Formats: sequence, C-alpha cells, structure tokens
Amino acid sequence: MKNNTSKEYENILEINHLQTSFFTKNAEIKAVDGLSFTIPKKKTLGVVGESGSGKSITSLSIMRLIDNPGKIVGGEIYFKGEDLLQKSESEMRKIRGNEISMIFQEPMTSLNPTLTVGQQISESYITHQELSKKEAKQKSLEMLKLVGIPSPKKRLKQYPHELSGGMRQRIMIAMALACDPDLLIADEPTTALDVTIQAQILDLINELQDRLGMGVLLITHDLGIVAETCDYVAVMYGGQVMEFADVKSLFTHPKHPYTVGLMKSIPPHDRDVEGDLDVIKGSVPSPVEMPNGCRFAPRCPFATDLCHQKLPNIETDSYGNQIRCWIYSDEWDGDPEVNVHAKTTEGTT
Repeated sequence: MKNNTSKEYENILEINHLQTSFFTKNAEIKAVDGLSFTIPKKKTLGVVGESGSGKSITSLSIMRLIDNPGKIVGGEIYFKGEDLLQKSESEMRKIRGNEISMIFQEPMTSLNPTLTVGQQISESYITHQELSKKEAKQKSLEMLKLVGIPSPKKRLKQYPHELSGGMRQRIMIAMALACDPDLLIADEPTTALDVTIQAQILDLINELQDRLGMGVLLITHDLGIVAETCDYVAVMYGGQVMEFADVKSLFTHPKHPYTVGLMKSIPPHDRDVEGDLDVIKGSVPSPVEMPNGCRFAPRCPFATDLCHQKLPNIETDSYGNQIRCWIYSDEWDGDPEVNVHAKTTEGTT
C-alpha cells in the first residue's frame, strides 16, 4: 500500500545537485553532474536535450536503478518531501511502480515476452496493493479500458509480440498507472510511433494526469511535444541543466545559446523554409572528455576565454527561472550588449 507521509511538501519532486558517475579502471565519467530542478504537484516538466546529454540517466537515478559500474555519488532526490537517496532498497521496491512509475523508451524490450498482458499488469496490483489474482485481473481489465485498448478481455490473454507498437505503449502506460502513482516518468514515450499514435499517447497521459492528479517528468528530444504538453522545461547538455523555465518563457524568450540553437533547428510550421535549416555545429562532448569550462563552449558562437576556462554556476532569477551562462553574469568578459537570441537568429528569417 502507499506510504502517505504527513510531511508537507510543495513539490512532488525536488532534485538538488545530483551527481551520477560511471567508474572505469582509469576514470570517473560524470554522466549527470550537479543537476537541480523541481516538479510542482500536478505539473509536467519536460527534460530536453540531444542524445548523450544525461536525460535517461537522470530518470534512472530518480528510480535508483543505476547499476555497476554506475553510482549516485552526491546530491539529493526529494520525493514528497523525503530523500530517496536515504531509502533502503526494500523501501525503494515499495515506491517503484507504486508511488513512482516509469514508461521506458521501447515497450517491446521492456515488456516480458513470456507473460501475457494480463499477468504483467496484475503483478503491480498483487505486489503493491495485495489484491487476489481475481481482483488484480478485474483491475487490469479496467485499466486497459482506461487507456483505450480495444477488446480489452482479449488483450489480457495476449503476449506483447501479438500487439502493435502503439498498443504495446498503451500497455506500458496501463502498467505504469496501475497503482495511481504520484509521479510518472515517461522516457521518450512516443519514440518510433507514427504521428497519429504519438498524439493519442500524449493526450492520454495528459487526460490521466488531470484525472489522477500526478506529477509528470517527460523526457524527450522533441520541442514540439514539450510546447504542447509541459508546464516547465529543463534543457540539459553534458549532464547539466543549461536552462530551466516555465514553458511560455522558454519558447518566447530563450536565454541560453544552446536553447536558442535547439529552437532554430525546428522547421517552422507556418512558412516554407528557403535553404538549409539551422544546425548547432559540432557534437555533444563525450562524458570521458568534458571541456574544462562551460560544457557548451566548444559549440557556442559567443564563447570567450572565460567560457573555455571556467564552468559557470546556475543562477536563479526572481521568477524562479534558471540559466547557466556567463553572458548573464557580472564576470562576462565579452560584448556587454550581446543579444543571444537576435545574434543567433540573424539572417535566418
């Protein structure tokens, strides 16, 4: 059963200076380095960034599913006011799939091919809510109806390979929501699905969020999805948050050069594009060879010596938005009149 703590909490999830590393014989690879963000109750946070930015490692860290040679080496992960890093493994097993659930990227590899759909959904009810097999089967049937699965009685008896990609993803959502979690982590929940199915899955998550009142952490590389579904956005790069803001602020006035670069790489929906789309030159740095200064400096058109030499701190403004960039600090040694948005978009009308 759920552990309903009486302690008051403002945010369903609050991460402070999280550090997750992988250790080799010769080095410590910092996959997530000093990560901080919050998710208020009943709100959705989108985490965006290129592949290799640390998004999925962040989700696995929250679930305490980092395996050797990986390890969470620092920070705090407060869920409903309590630090998950202070929980024992037995306590975490009671939380996973019950109070915090996760939808993984690829449902075909996440579902057990040897068990029927009904058996896999029922497991959550039997484990966390101590229901009988008969009761769990009935609850599973109700959950399949909730996520819009046609012929739900038939689907309960089927195996994952007998279902389409979109249906398997709905099964994953049904499993994740079986115990009415307080927090849902969705890691690229619409990857490899066609646009129509993508829209249906996202609408379903939003509808269920409204009905169940849960917080959602949505990990994606698709800024269009973020604009449609999220309340807040964290832009990750090189294992760190570069910018954190409410979704309106981020899309109307992005501050970090990396965020602006991501925005400019999106094809406009209201006009034809003449020539090539903008791209961010270079690639995400290898975790083994991170730059000495700002992680984005080697690709940034505004980088100065300071950017290459010293890592900027993340600063919070009066609205709660955050930025990790020397341009907005008193130490900035470049052009004091630099306008990141205007200069990055110059000549790209």
